[in-house]
Amino acid sequence: MKQDKFLTGILIGIGALVLLALGLFFMRQDGTREYIADANPEGVAHNYVLAVLNKDYQKAYGYLADLEHKPTYEQFRQSFFNGNVNPANIGVEVGAADINKDEATVTLAVYYSNSDPFSSRNANQERASLVKQNGAWKLSSMPYNFWSYDWYQKQP
Repeated sequence: MKQDKFLTGILIGIGALVLLALGLFFMRQDGTREYIADANPEGVAHNYVLAVLNKDYQKAYGYLADLEHKPTYEQFRQSFFNGNVNPANIGVEVGAADINKDEATVTLAVYYSNSDPFSSRNANQERASLVKQNGAWKLSSMPYNFWSYDWYQKQP
């Protein structure tokens, strides 16, 4: 009889933990991110990364600077489909901007996931470059996983 009460207590405790875990899982924020104001370089970098992750290539393309050898929209979009640009399993934290007149650099912490569950994620400090055009900040370069090597390069 004592053993049955003990076993019942353990099962109730396990059930409570399962319910608590399920409640926390469903009550947590869903991790969706929202676009922010793009009046500053940090906002442009944030919104570009978010548009790429959301596969909103039209919006992402709008953040590219109008410089010589800019890719066409179709070239831009195809870079993602062909795997030249691959933001899968990547996390990005947008840092502060360093503004010098009409040019800016934004510090980005790019997090790469590991293949094994026991390692912590790796982070690299990268930079995004922006230029001010017609009163708006536009990207002229981004880290590898969000930018193709052949954009803004003279094609042979």
